[in-house]
Amino acid sequence: MNTDELRRFVLDRLDEDEQRLAREELPLLDEAEREGRLRITRSDDGAGLLLLPGPVQAAEERVPVPFPEKVAALRTEIDQTDDEAMLRLLAGA
Repeated sequence: MNTDELRRFVLDRLDEDEQRLAREELPLLDEAEREGRLRITRSDDGAGLLLLPGPVQAAEERVPVPFPEKVAALRTEIDQTDDEAMLRLLAGA
């Protein structure tokens, strides 16, 4: 799968997650975070979000980023990146 195909796949999964949320189901992205496959957290200065592999904090220290905020930031990043590792991390989650 090339980078453009991977990007499209990840964007399609985000669309599905938004539909899941609208049906009051847990988005798969949030499920992946709960299972420790990835972590989306605020940057130290609070100006942005960071996508990291695996859990980076103990569960009791985590302040979850609201799903709509995560999706908006991810869509922007996905549209602007050629970082295949990031796209694969999201695709695998």
